[in-house]
Amino acid sequence: MAEEKAKKVTKKSTKAPEAEVKAESHSAKATRDDNTYAVIETGGKQYGVTEGDTVKIEKILGDFKVGDKVNFDKILLVGDKVGTPYVVGAKVSGSIKEIGRNQKVTVIKYKQKSRYFKKNGHRQPFFKVEIDSIV
Repeated sequence: MAEEKAKKVTKKSTKAPEAEVKAESHSAKATRDDNTYAVIETGGKQYGVTEGDTVKIEKILGDFKVGDKVNFDKILLVGDKVGTPYVVGAKVSGSIKEIGRNQKVTVIKYKQKSRYFKKNGHRQPFFKVEIDSIV
């Protein structure tokens, strides 16, 4: 009986050690020292952006067309500056590259044994914005 326990222990101890995971940041963008990285808030969501990125965001109220300039003033983080809640004086500007609608989402309401069935569809509008500058 003692020999069986010893075998079990040796089996556990002979397992190859798991590879060590390096402590790297999740994004290479976050490790930059200059002010080329920012976190913006728009449409109830937060986006990490750098200059030249293209971001798909919620539709912004107003009469916008492809090619129009958009300024984001709700900036949560720029470089190493963290806002409380927003960074004062920081601005991110971009230009609209595409206006469209996402794929249809089907919404079904159903109650069994009562002959109740409703089917609706919804397509959420979006903007694709290319980030031009972070100030």
